[in-house]
Amino acid sequence: MGNIFFAHSGGVTTTVNATLSGVISGYLDHRSTFSNLYIGENGIVGALTEQLIDISQYSPQEIQSIYSTPGAAFGSCRYKLKDPKLQSREFERILEVFKRHDIRYFIYNGGNDSQDTTLKLSNYFKSHDLDIKCFGIPKTIDNDLYGTDNSPGFGSAAKYLITSIMEAGVDLRSMSSTSTKVFILETMGRHTGWLAASTGLADAPFNPDIILMPESAFNQSLFLKQVQNAVNDRGYCIISTAEGIQLTEGERHSTGLVDAFGHQQLGGVASQIANLIQTELKLKTHYAVVDYLQRSARHLASKTDLEQAYVLGQKAIQACVENQLCDSMFAIKRVSESPYQWEVEHVPLSVVANQEKIVPDHFISKCGMNITQACREYLQPLIEGEAWLTYESGRPKYMALEKRMVSKKSPAYEI
Repeated sequence: MGNIFFAHSGGVTTTVNATLSGVISGYLDHRSTFSNLYIGENGIVGALTEQLIDISQYSPQEIQSIYSTPGAAFGSCRYKLKDPKLQSREFERILEVFKRHDIRYFIYNGGNDSQDTTLKLSNYFKSHDLDIKCFGIPKTIDNDLYGTDNSPGFGSAAKYLITSIMEAGVDLRSMSSTSTKVFILETMGRHTGWLAASTGLADAPFNPDIILMPESAFNQSLFLKQVQNAVNDRGYCIISTAEGIQLTEGERHSTGLVDAFGHQQLGGVASQIANLIQTELKLKTHYAVVDYLQRSARHLASKTDLEQAYVLGQKAIQACVENQLCDSMFAIKRVSESPYQWEVEHVPLSVVANQEKIVPDHFISKCGMNITQACREYLQPLIEGEAWLTYESGRPKYMALEKRMVSKKSPAYEI
């Protein structure tokens, strides 16, 4: 029968627990097919350290609470496996742990780098003549994962950002005659501007006048002209910017730190833009860096986003049952626009790993500082629907589950 190993990787979202719920639901529906479902504590790190959580130790009520709680109930990680040809120690360790616990199915939920991890493990298992099936499930608020129409987590983050910029716009419009004239919202987005672009769905008069995306070169003189025109026309200017835009060619505003995937940690470009506006146009400017707030805002989750995340988890288990579609990432395929319909398809991991989906040219306005109608039509269905929370004493009821581990069978291991 064999056991299943599931884990999250990379930054958390509003919907990663919905994917886990889908995996658990699929496993319980086919429990006679498998022995156990193990969750890796903190992603692939759980496989290395043999921190395996036994889902059978949780009550139905505890399992049910996972779906409506944002973040990763049992942790995620930023940990990139090295090339096994150069450093095989990690792969040997994972293989040892999987053998001792009779793990025959590996399901990894994450973005570009995470799909690369899944592909590396699959190739390693094959090179050692091991029949361990590997599957990927997409997840990233950045929506930059190649091979899927959209990524679970994005729709909810977009909905939060749209709401936030509209509420900031209400404030700005109220005070602009005697106080602040410009507001800047900085979203995540290292190389792609999907999150910044999503704020273009905000309703007037609280919509952004300018949207800055890494896909378009920054033109300072045109930008300042647009800011001044907006202030002249409606008394204020609202700006949305991705953290990864380059105000100077070849330079992104970095914190100076690097994450475990080797990426520079970006952030702070909004303050530079604010200084530019205040220096050149003498306009009072405020800004906000959304950072973590856009990742786990469950109170503004998109129902569509949650449903897609859940179904993808179920589909992964169905593939385990049927012993099909190995070495694939399950992806969302848009079937129709009106009405919006979607289905699940599969894409080879070799096509997805380490690739990036940027905002296409026809989604960006000719001036390079806003989105087109085609982009709005793409984005709109992804934020549709509400998924209300349970509140208790005025606060959302989020669960922090105890991590109940399987007994270890391997020697201790240090990362």
